[in-house]
Amino acid sequence: MRFLVIAVMIALMAGLGLYGLDLSKHLSQSGWFDPTSESDLGARYADKALGRDHTSDVILLVTPPEGTTVDDPTFGKKVETFVEDLIATHPDIVGRADPGLYDPFLVQPAQSAVQERLFTPDKRQAFISIGVAGNDDTTVLANYNTIEPFFDDIAERFDIPGATFELAGLQPVSGSMADGMDKDIKRAEVIALPVVALMLFFVFGGVVAACLPVLIGGLTIAGSLGIMKILALTTELNIFAQSVVTLIGLGIAIDYGLFIVSRFREELGEGYSTKAAVRRTVMTAGQTVVFSATIIVAALACLLIMPQGFLKSVAYGAIASVSLAAILSITVLPAILGILGPRVNMLSIGSILKYTAIPLVRRFSTEERAVALENRFSGRMKTSQEVENGFWGRLATWVMKNPLKTAIPTVLLLLALTVPFGSIQFGGISEKFLPPDNSARVAQEKFDEYFPSERTEAVKLVIVYDETNQEDQNKLEAIARQADQVPGFTNKFSDPDKAGFGSYDAERYPNVGVYQVSAGLVDRTKAAKAIDQLRAIDTQGLTMYVTGTPALTQDSIDALMNRLPLMAIMLVLITGLLMFLQFGSLVLPIKAALMTALGLGATLGILTWIFVDGHGAGLANFTPGPLFAAILVLIIAIIFGLSTDYEVFLLSRMVEARQRGASTTESIRSGIAHTGGIITAAAAILVVVTGAFSLSDIVMMKYIAYGMIAALILDATVIRMLLVPSVMKLLGDDCWWAPRWMQTVQRKIGLGEAVLEDEPDEQRDSRAARKMSAGTLVAEAPTSVMAAARPRTAPTGPAPARRGAPGRDGRQPVPPRPAPGAPMTNAPQPGVPQPNGPLTNAPAAKTRQPGAPVQRNGGPGPVPPAPMPGDSPGRAAPGRVGPSAPPTAQPAGSRAPGASAEAPRPERRPMAPYRRSGLPKSDRPDTGGWTLGEGGIRLGDAAPRGNGDRPTGTTPPPAPPVQAPQPAAAPARDADSRSPLGRRPTLDDAGRRPLAASVSPENSTPTTRGRRTSGPSPMERGLSPDATPAATPRPGTGPVPPSGEADSGRRRPRTDRHARSDETGDDAQISVQELLKRSRSEK
Repeated sequence: MRFLVIAVMIALMAGLGLYGLDLSKHLSQSGWFDPTSESDLGARYADKALGRDHTSDVILLVTPPEGTTVDDPTFGKKVETFVEDLIATHPDIVGRADPGLYDPFLVQPAQSAVQERLFTPDKRQAFISIGVAGNDDTTVLANYNTIEPFFDDIAERFDIPGATFELAGLQPVSGSMADGMDKDIKRAEVIALPVVALMLFFVFGGVVAACLPVLIGGLTIAGSLGIMKILALTTELNIFAQSVVTLIGLGIAIDYGLFIVSRFREELGEGYSTKAAVRRTVMTAGQTVVFSATIIVAALACLLIMPQGFLKSVAYGAIASVSLAAILSITVLPAILGILGPRVNMLSIGSILKYTAIPLVRRFSTEERAVALENRFSGRMKTSQEVENGFWGRLATWVMKNPLKTAIPTVLLLLALTVPFGSIQFGGISEKFLPPDNSARVAQEKFDEYFPSERTEAVKLVIVYDETNQEDQNKLEAIARQADQVPGFTNKFSDPDKAGFGSYDAERYPNVGVYQVSAGLVDRTKAAKAIDQLRAIDTQGLTMYVTGTPALTQDSIDALMNRLPLMAIMLVLITGLLMFLQFGSLVLPIKAALMTALGLGATLGILTWIFVDGHGAGLANFTPGPLFAAILVLIIAIIFGLSTDYEVFLLSRMVEARQRGASTTESIRSGIAHTGGIITAAAAILVVVTGAFSLSDIVMMKYIAYGMIAALILDATVIRMLLVPSVMKLLGDDCWWAPRWMQTVQRKIGLGEAVLEDEPDEQRDSRAARKMSAGTLVAEAPTSVMAAARPRTAPTGPAPARRGAPGRDGRQPVPPRPAPGAPMTNAPQPGVPQPNGPLTNAPAAKTRQPGAPVQRNGGPGPVPPAPMPGDSPGRAAPGRVGPSAPPTAQPAGSRAPGASAEAPRPERRPMAPYRRSGLPKSDRPDTGGWTLGEGGIRLGDAAPRGNGDRPTGTTPPPAPPVQAPQPAAAPARDADSRSPLGRRPTLDDAGRRPLAASVSPENSTPTTRGRRTSGPSPMERGLSPDATPAATPRPGTGPVPPSGEADSGRRRPRTDRHARSDETGDDAQISVQELLKRSRSEK
């Protein structure tokens, strides 16, 4: 099945790639303007009545040899020979009448007026306006590409030495941009892919693992080309979309492949089989990839509300490529990983050094250095504990120790980077988007300088009137004279040479006429003011449209700015809703939106500082100027999607740790530790891909590339690794909060992170994963479990440490089961399932033969629960919680004095939670299982009453006491001498507290310990990492970590460390130093 999946998907992608090889022929040059604007409507009126204006298609700028003028008859004759040859060679594309050709070198008496317009006053320059056949931008550009080679080497071919011929106009500029985009795609394929593969080699440390994300990226681009061609045949796609789709699709696909392969290698490092590792990878990283793709698709879909076809084209193509990347990442990649298994680490750096560098080191240096080098690059995958103790885990710990000191400077830095955005300027596409040395741009700038009144981007007035009404015709001249009063234009609107008349539709509307006049702008940056003044003219009852390229550009900017707030609201609401449905928290989406807004503002500030203010323009080879508004909107959508994408990957690992029993603090640390390196590597790879596009000759591509690079660097480092942990640390358990009714809705919809249980062997591979969200685990826990679990620890207390092993395979070895009748050791085995129930750290009971009766105090009968640490005689321990809790066999002699063997023990009243120390765990002294609190030492599970925080949940009422013989009452104490453990202990005849029963390490039988006990001390024996109970959140604020202890309701039996407080003979708490001193003295 795996080979079938791989074969089918690769064949499908290859077929789509071959089908889309000629995609560029089906792309359009249209879509830059708002088709619903006034200017676009006026342009359609003019094109319908007067035909398409071809005067600006191609401008041939002619400069005669030195010492000659353009009016020289000999020179003019040679130029005219070239024109005639052009018309004869391409009669279907170029014509004097249709589509139009203005030639000042044509010898006719009527040419004198034309020559005055097409010659400079000093007769040193002239231009020829060449129209290109076609009714739309795409057809015109295609026809221009056909005739463009004819303009090469004109001076040599037509024997005009010393003369220069330069091409300007709309089509040469558009063609240069199209050529630049084609070069960008090839540059990305030739430069970016090899560099990315090299980076992945160092990230994974092996060739095989590094090639897999690159394979997914290549398949994604191939499939995207075919899908885009299908879309181009059904709708109009802008030519710019192909470059953007290549950039986004390639980067996202490689990132998704990186996440999947990294998680698979991590699961292998934890000791899981190939089958289990693949399934766990798809259930965790695969689900996150799909959800991440959904977030990005939702962000890109918001572009569809914009009227410009260019943005819709990019949205269609990017949605297709991102969706395809996610599909390939969860189908082809898992199938390949299932075939490879541990061989995914083949051709690692260690294996390469084994046959190259290590023999040389062994020969010319010492054996110790060779072994150290071999171990350094052995390719061993790190366990979870090693990852969490690495750089990113230490960074998260430091940040959470100083949350305010980290959050405040970070926010101020991002706000400072946002300041330049206040001077943003918007503009449209022009020749300045090309490099300063581009031939088309140089020719266009010369043309604008030599012939300012013949600008190719003129402002036009289109007036609709009644051709049969003389009064309307008189109003046309009056409107033109009013337009002449508007400053900022190079010529008069009333110039008859610039006027045009035509009928809109002689058959359907025989009396509707269209009148058009035009004038060029002196300064295109002041177009908005001039256009507004023209639209304020009194039209005397006629309908007038202000159109032309400047008006089309300004209307498009206004449309984008008007709809941008709606798009921003949609982005926040849609992504926030999806994140809530995934994580079950209302706080996390709000936090993500705010942080994304900070990063986005900083990115736009950096773009303004570079491209508008001009910092680094010479180094990057561009001319500063206004930002293209449509590109700005596109950048907002892309960056918002990518930022939320990384937020999802980070939060997913935090939620996963939370569901495994970690507190909020530990979840943050685990999430940062496991995703810090991966997110940074993914961002670096995407930076390399976009960096290839930053070398583009097109300023629009530089906008996107520089914006993505700035956003990725800020997001993957400053925001995700500094601001996120510090803010979440300040929020605490409130991160997981959501109203109860919202949690109910989230549970019914069924989204959430997969909760995977440990699978230590192949036989447990078929275990299903449950879907739970971090915010709704509390609601699904049984009431009895919650009531018993909540009072045990404070919400922010540490959870049981995740099981891990020092072994190379990342699994804890399971000791062999002892033979029946063999003595049991007193040291518990942490993380090993006991024969009769869940994980426990309690000393195992003495093994008996099958069928033999249980002996208790010399007689048969059931074994009662053992007393809890800190229990006084006559005080009952909590009963079993939950219907599935297994019976627990306890040592004999542990029953309270005077208690009846048959009488059930009443439930113990839950104690107040313990107030933990304000110091982080990393700064506390290593005390084994003891916990340092504000008032001193917390011994085991006992918590001082009176100086702790109030319980976060409602304390359940105590169970009614069962009538049983009680021991004699102890002498009363004064109120001032109350025990620090929150209750009055029962004292013996000598005024001392009685010692609890324990199991001696020699014979594993219950004994009553004296003042000093033999056997290993707590410091010698250590304590299982499971000794610290799991965190319990406030109601509705997060998950209840699954724990065997919480489910069974059992309390751990007393150990040596519990009795040491009894040995003092009083109720005073002891210090850490005293405990360490006593433990050392017993060695």
